[in-house]
Amino acid sequence: MKCFHCGLPCGDDSIAIGDKHFCCIGCKAVYEILEENNLCQYYALNREPGNSLRKSAPSHRFAYLDDDSIRQQLIDFSDGTIAHVRFFIPSMHCSSCIWLLEHLSRLNPGIQESRVDFPRKELSLTFREQQTSLREIVELLSALGYEPQITLEALEAQTDRQYLRSLYLKLGVAGFSFANIMLFSLPEYLATQAPLEAQFRMFFGYLNLLLALPVLLYSATEYLNSAYKGLRHGTVNIDVPISLGILVLFGRSVYEILLHTGIGYMDSFAGLVFLLLLGKLFQRKTYDTLSFDRDYKSYFPLSVTRRTADGETVIPLSRLTVGDRIVVRSGELIPADSVLIRGTGRIDYSFVTGESDPVEKGPGEVIYAGGRQSGGVIELEVIKDVSQSYLTRLWNNKIFTGGKQGRIGSLANTIAKYFTLIVIAIATAAALYWLPRDAALAANAFTAVLIIACPCALALATPFTLGNVLRIFGRHRFFLRNAQVIETLARIDTIVFDKTGTLTRSGGTSVEFFSTNGKPGLTDSEKFLIKSAVQHSTHPLSRRIFHALEGPHTTELRSYRETPGQGIEAEIEGHRVQIGSAAFVNQTDAHGEEASTATRVYIAIDGRSPGYFRIAHAYRQGIGELLRRLRRRVRLALLSGDNAREQALLRPWFGEDADLRFHQSPHDKLNYIKRLQQQGRVVLMLGDGLNDAGALRQSDVGIAVTEDVTGFSPACDAILDAARLSRLGDFWHFSRISIKVIIASFVISFLYNIIGLSFAVQGTLSPLISAILMPLSSVSVIVFSVGATNLLARRYGFHQE
Repeated sequence: MKCFHCGLPCGDDSIAIGDKHFCCIGCKAVYEILEENNLCQYYALNREPGNSLRKSAPSHRFAYLDDDSIRQQLIDFSDGTIAHVRFFIPSMHCSSCIWLLEHLSRLNPGIQESRVDFPRKELSLTFREQQTSLREIVELLSALGYEPQITLEALEAQTDRQYLRSLYLKLGVAGFSFANIMLFSLPEYLATQAPLEAQFRMFFGYLNLLLALPVLLYSATEYLNSAYKGLRHGTVNIDVPISLGILVLFGRSVYEILLHTGIGYMDSFAGLVFLLLLGKLFQRKTYDTLSFDRDYKSYFPLSVTRRTADGETVIPLSRLTVGDRIVVRSGELIPADSVLIRGTGRIDYSFVTGESDPVEKGPGEVIYAGGRQSGGVIELEVIKDVSQSYLTRLWNNKIFTGGKQGRIGSLANTIAKYFTLIVIAIATAAALYWLPRDAALAANAFTAVLIIACPCALALATPFTLGNVLRIFGRHRFFLRNAQVIETLARIDTIVFDKTGTLTRSGGTSVEFFSTNGKPGLTDSEKFLIKSAVQHSTHPLSRRIFHALEGPHTTELRSYRETPGQGIEAEIEGHRVQIGSAAFVNQTDAHGEEASTATRVYIAIDGRSPGYFRIAHAYRQGIGELLRRLRRRVRLALLSGDNAREQALLRPWFGEDADLRFHQSPHDKLNYIKRLQQQGRVVLMLGDGLNDAGALRQSDVGIAVTEDVTGFSPACDAILDAARLSRLGDFWHFSRISIKVIIASFVISFLYNIIGLSFAVQGTLSPLISAILMPLSSVSVIVFSVGATNLLARRYGFHQE
C-alpha cells in the first residue's frame, strides 16, 4: 500500500480519504488543501510529486540554517517576533503549486502568511519566530517538493531591480505628460475657422511647458546621458541623433511659447520620449527568473559537515579553514582542495574538467574542489581555503573581472554615425540657403530638419524587432540575455561545441544485454559473477555494467587481472569470468562491426558465452543531422575534456575540415576561442559545465545547454533547453532574418524622413504636421517590425507553443 501523495509505503490503512491512503497526517493535509480548491490535477501533472511529511529526525542538510550569520543574510526583516523571508522556488510550475504554497499555514501554524510571485518563481513568507524557525520552513518546503534554491552567491548578491523600476517611472511620467499635452494642444489644432484667442494659447502653452519639463529632466535622461557618455569616448551611437532631436524639439518649443510666436512641439516631444522608452522596456523586460551570470559560488554548498573529537557539526562554508576534517556523502560537492583520509572516493569531475568518467581515489590522494562524490561516505582534510582552490582559479582569468564587452557593434549605432552627419549636413545646407533671404526662416529650416530627422522610428525598429524575436525564441526554450545577442548571433561564422553534457545527454548511456545461447537473459548467478568482477574495474564500460545489473555482488575474488584495451578476467567462487572484447573472450563477432554509437562487451563464464552487453552512447537526438547542416554554412570545432575514444564517431558528423580537440582543460578552451577571434572569426560556443565558463564568457556568443533552464548553468549569453539543441541551426537562421527585418524597417523610417524633410527644408513644418508625421512613422515601424517577425516565425516553424 503506497501513499497517494509521496509514494512511500504506508504502515497501515488508518490514514485514508476514500480509496486514497497516506503514510502520515502531513501528506493527508497536503491532499486536503488541493482537494478543497479542485486542484488535484497537481497529481496528474506529476505523479507522487511530494516527499513524505512524516515526522522524523531533522535533516543535517539544512542544519546550516540554524547559524545566525546565515540566517541574518537570508531574512529580509525581523523584529524578534515576526520575520519576513523570500525564496526562489524553481520547481513551481502550475496553479496547484501556487495554492499549496499560499496555504502553508495549514501545515505549519508558525507561518503567518505566504505569497507567490509566479513569474519570478518567488515565495514570500511571514512567520512567527517563537513558533517556527527558518530551518523548519525550508524542511517543510523540501518535503513538499519545493526546495528553495539557496546558494553562496545568492547570499552575497544584492538583486538590483532599481533600473527596471526607474524605467517604469520614466515611462509613466512621459506617458502622463504626453496624454495631457495632447489634450491641451487639441484646441489649437481644431481652431480651423478662427485662431485661438491669445490668452488661451498662452495659457495652454505654459501648461504644456510645465508638463514637458519633467519629461526632459527625468524621462529623457536615459538617452541624454547615453549620448553624452558616447561623445566623451569619441563614439556616435544611436542616442546622439535622438538626443539632438529631443533637445532641438524642446528648445524650439520653449522659444515659441515664451516669445508667443507659436505653440511649439511639446506633444511631439513628449510622444517621442514615451515611444522610445516603451521600446526600451519592451526589449529589457525578459526572463527575470533566469540567471545568465554565474561564478563558482553558484555551485558551492552553503554548509559542510565538519568532524571533530566531539562528533559531527554542520558549519557555514565561510568558516571552513585549512586543517579541518570534513565528511562528504554521495552526491555532495567537494568544497575545497583536500586530502582523502578515510573511505574510497569515486569523484565525478565532469562539471569541472569535462571528463565524463568518475575517478577512483584512495586514502592519501588529493581531491580537488568541484568534484562530486558518487560513492559512499568519505572523510577529507582541507589543504587549501575555498578561495584558493582549483575551482576558483577558473575565475582568476581577467575575462571574469568585468562585464562582457561585445566585439560586434550594434547595427543601429553603426548607421547612427553616418545618419547624424547627413542630418547635420542637410540642416546646415537648408540654413545657408535661406539665410541671405530670411534669417528667421533659415533658423526655422535648420531646427525643423533636426526635429523631423530625429531617428525615433530608426531607434524603435531595433528594440521592437529584436524584443519580439526574444519572445519567439523564449517560447521555444531558447532564452537570450538581451537583444544585442541576436545581432551578434546573426554574424556568427564559427561554432564550437563541448561534448560531455552538450552533445551527449546527462543521463549517461543505455546498457542492454543480448543473449547468444538461446536463453532469455542472464540468470541470477551469472549476474552475481559479472557484477562481482566488474566492480573492481575503473573502466567506464565496467562501471556502467555494474550500475545496470541488479542484485548482490561479492568483493572476495581469488584472482583478478585487467588487460588494458581488451578486458578483465577474474576467478570468483570457483568460476572463471572473462569480460571484454570478442577476441578477449575467444568469441566470434558474428554480427560484424557494431554501430558507431554503441560498444559491445562480451561475457564468458567457464569458457561459455551467455551473450554480450550493448552500451549505446547517449548522444542527443538529431545531433548528427544538426552538425551536417551547420558545417555547410559555418566552421565547426569540438573542444572536449574527455578522451578521444569517440573521435571516429564524431568525425563524419563534423566533417573532415573540423578541428576536434580532446583532453582540453578550461584554460585550453578559453585560449582556443581567443585564437579564433584573433583570426577575425565571430565565435559561438556551446557548453554545459563549469569547465566551459571561461570559453563561454570569451566567445562572442556563449550558449549554456541545460536540461533545467531555471537551474544552474555557467556564465553565458543565452540558455538553451537541451531538448531544443537540434534546432540551433533554425535559431541562427532566424536571427539573420530578423536583421533583414530591421533593415526593412530602417527603409520605412527613411521614407518618412524624406517626406518630413521636404517640409522642413522649406521652413514650412507646422506643429500639426509634426504631431501627425512623427507618431505615424513610429507606429508604422512598430507594427511592421512586430508583424513581420511574427509572420516569418510561423513560416520558419516557430509556431505558438
